[in-house]
Amino acid sequence: MLPSLATIVLLVFCGGAVAAPRPAELEIRQALPNQYAPTQTTCPSSSLVRPATGLNPSESSYVAARKTSANAGLNAWLKKQGNFSSSPLPTVGFTSSGGGLRALLETAGVVQAFDSRDSQFNTSGVYQGLTYESGLSGGAWFLSSLAGNNWPTVTYLRNNLWRQAFQNSALLPANLLSVSGLTEYAAVTADIAAKQAAGYQVTIVDPYGRLLSYQLLQGPDGGVATRLSSLPTLSNFTSHNVPYPIITTTGVNATAGQCVAPLNATMYEFHPYEYGSWDSGVSAFAVSTYMGSNLTNGLPTKPNSCTIHYDNLGYVFGTSSDVFYAACAVIPPALSTDANDLDNVLEALVSTTHTPLYSDLFGIFPNPFYKYSRSSKVQYDANLYMEDGGASNQNNPIWPFIQPARTVDVLIVNDNSADTTNNYPNGTEIRQTYLNAQAAGLTKMPFIPTVDVFISQGLNTRATFFGCNETGTTFIVFLPNVGYTYNSGQSTFKIEYTIPETDAMIANGNAIATQNGTAGWPFCLACAVKNKDGASLPAGCNACFKKYCYYRSGTSG
Repeated sequence: MLPSLATIVLLVFCGGAVAAPRPAELEIRQALPNQYAPTQTTCPSSSLVRPATGLNPSESSYVAARKTSANAGLNAWLKKQGNFSSSPLPTVGFTSSGGGLRALLETAGVVQAFDSRDSQFNTSGVYQGLTYESGLSGGAWFLSSLAGNNWPTVTYLRNNLWRQAFQNSALLPANLLSVSGLTEYAAVTADIAAKQAAGYQVTIVDPYGRLLSYQLLQGPDGGVATRLSSLPTLSNFTSHNVPYPIITTTGVNATAGQCVAPLNATMYEFHPYEYGSWDSGVSAFAVSTYMGSNLTNGLPTKPNSCTIHYDNLGYVFGTSSDVFYAACAVIPPALSTDANDLDNVLEALVSTTHTPLYSDLFGIFPNPFYKYSRSSKVQYDANLYMEDGGASNQNNPIWPFIQPARTVDVLIVNDNSADTTNNYPNGTEIRQTYLNAQAAGLTKMPFIPTVDVFISQGLNTRATFFGCNETGTTFIVFLPNVGYTYNSGQSTFKIEYTIPETDAMIANGNAIATQNGTAGWPFCLACAVKNKDGASLPAGCNACFKKYCYYRSGTSG
């Protein structure tokens, strides 16, 4: 019989009789300061908010150093493909879409087939040539698992973390509420209680992000000490061996009762040095280290009083994948082993800290742009409310790379969206990004056709190049999820995978990267990467462009 919420709380906090003794790890944790709760600290003398008029100097510095390494990696890969010139070399980025564990596993397979450390495909080495990488929702899970563990190989993560974690998912209520799950339940309850006691509002994203972290991050208590701002301390980052990571979320006006973000919602981005938005009405960024601080017009509201440790990486990628907004009502707390009742179980955890609220549906961030005149849309909001990065139908995190301040020449877009009834993409998401870019006056986004064209021309069933006949736009290599070797159209809400399923999904991602072994594909991918070279490209590139380019007919859009 399932124990009541009150019983579990008593067992966790009072040491009551349970089927197994309290784990030693919990005893140790109770003697140490809680690693999840934000804490107060003094503030730096510099401003904590800046206008979105260019790149953060720290990002610029990292990208400049990374570009040197990326150029070497890209050049080495290009030499294997044909007679491609070594100068100039483009800035290349990679995006991974939302889609839960489906997206994580397919992206993992694509990256594995691009990573020369981890595979021997003809595409292996592309990853070493990347300067930027972004993730959203399930794609943010992958990026965070990679970055938060110091960028190991996919094989390492699969063998040492994912296989067991996904087979015994802590997000499955039956697992969480079992005897074996009490360790995670107790630790997560203690973490969110400590955050609430420190004076910060707890929402459903807190236990959600914490439980996800047990599957994605190594280290004590599901990598609880891994923070967004701690990524620059990791050796692969300090050595500039890896692309600069960006996670995206969607803003929502929860104070006005809005739960589903509109199509033109504000897009926020989170990276190691800062978080904020380029969009009109926010147009500013704040320092990631001091996330959660109470600021007024960019300065501490209380002199020299700032917050640190709010930027728990699990909370950030939990926000990017927060789909609980769809309930659009206060979620009743209840303990159930039914997999469909995850939201009720998470709210039961939240209810140990406060009475359930409508605001529990969102990721909440104390507004760093309060009374910051440039941020007219949010300047009178005490908090920023955010949800799944794909909530406004921009499920591919392309938005950061079509901003005027960033230079990205080529963008590889791995789309694992569930637009169709069998959970495959059909162009809906990337088309919406094009429409929003047009509305915002962002000219770097190439033309993307309508969904009916996508389907009629099969653009959602193979690699496609966008921007072939356009100047001044980012060249997009579109890699949609296709079930080449396995039925990879698994439900976004499938939260548990057997070990064979995990392996098969990753292997299918390999097939996406290699186009299932299509003859000449690696050479054509090289042509895409070097497309701006014009006449200096090898002669065979013309045939590649004829095969893979989408050429817009006429001038109407």
